[in-house]
Amino acid sequence: MTTFRISEAAPLLGVSDDTVRRWIDAGTLPAGTDAAGRTIVAGSDLARYLVETAPTAGDPVHRGSSARNRFVGLVTKITLDTVMAQVEMQCGPHRVVSLMSTEAVRELGLEVGSLATAVVKATTVIIETPRETL
Repeated sequence: MTTFRISEAAPLLGVSDDTVRRWIDAGTLPAGTDAAGRTIVAGSDLARYLVETAPTAGDPVHRGSSARNRFVGLVTKITLDTVMAQVEMQCGPHRVVSLMSTEAVRELGLEVGSLATAVVKATTVIIETPRETL
């Protein structure tokens, strides 16, 4: 079973070590101890907590879609040439970059500061894990 010490769980939750300790003390986040007596959180408990408490930003499009990977955020940068454009968005802690036609940028009225939803529909999703320490 994968476990995380408080100092490892805190950045994954986007909070301080002290906040994680308070959640554990309040019973909001289950925890145990390892063989050395350090407080640890099971990876499965951490995953469940993340899913249950994930903030949901309002989707400005308000329509149904089969795409499940939707990231609401603000446009932070647009690089245009005569045919293509690179649009960067900040969606919570995630930076999303999209390549599209310059015509599409103009038709959508995109500008820095625009509220938009990045929809990711891909046939390949690559998942990486941290390298084991030797």
